[in-house]
Amino acid sequence: MLECRGFLFDLDGTLVDSLAVVERAWCQWADRFGLSHQEVLGFIHGKQAITSLRHFMPGATQDEIQREFRALEKLEAEDTVGIVALPGALALLNHLNASGIPWAIVTSGSMPVADARRRVTGLPEPRVMVTAERVARGKPQPDAYLLGAELLGIAPAQCVVVEDAPAGIESGLAAGCRVIAVNAPAKTPRLNDVDMVLSTLEALTVSKLPDGRVQIRTD
Repeated sequence: MLECRGFLFDLDGTLVDSLAVVERAWCQWADRFGLSHQEVLGFIHGKQAITSLRHFMPGATQDEIQREFRALEKLEAEDTVGIVALPGALALLNHLNASGIPWAIVTSGSMPVADARRRVTGLPEPRVMVTAERVARGKPQPDAYLLGAELLGIAPAQCVVVEDAPAGIESGLAAGCRVIAVNAPAKTPRLNDVDMVLSTLEALTVSKLPDGRVQIRTD
């Protein structure tokens, strides 16, 4: 059992299944630059698009990076075919709202992309949404989760990060949060350091105590 005061959720791969869209967009980009799909897809997940573009375009100017970013952002924001809420996500968020439990979405995606995916899956709108535009350093650095905790008004140590990607898990741990890994790859580093490892959000039972503490159990 875990106790916390609030939740910080990653979006892609944690609350929504957008894998097909992400990989379609990046494979198209890889084809334009003569890069292998395997190489690109092996790097991008859980990271800001800008971080990935800088990695694969080391000699590019800032203007060139921004041009590629805007093109990718437009493509991913407009392509919502096949995006669905992951099992348990909608029920969990609705339960948190009904119980008055604070939560936020903390994603490496930009606001246009993240909001398009949240809307198409029918997930409720969070009071706090931290996107790539709001932090100087993306995951695996701790900045995004530290900002999410600050905006919720909760100490990081009293927040539970829910993540699927290795970069996001590293970010949550670096921020000093408790971490639940959901659908994380088997070879994810530091899985032994997280508090729970789950295959689905449906396994979580969350209840709020009269003093505001939140208890988290697994079925």
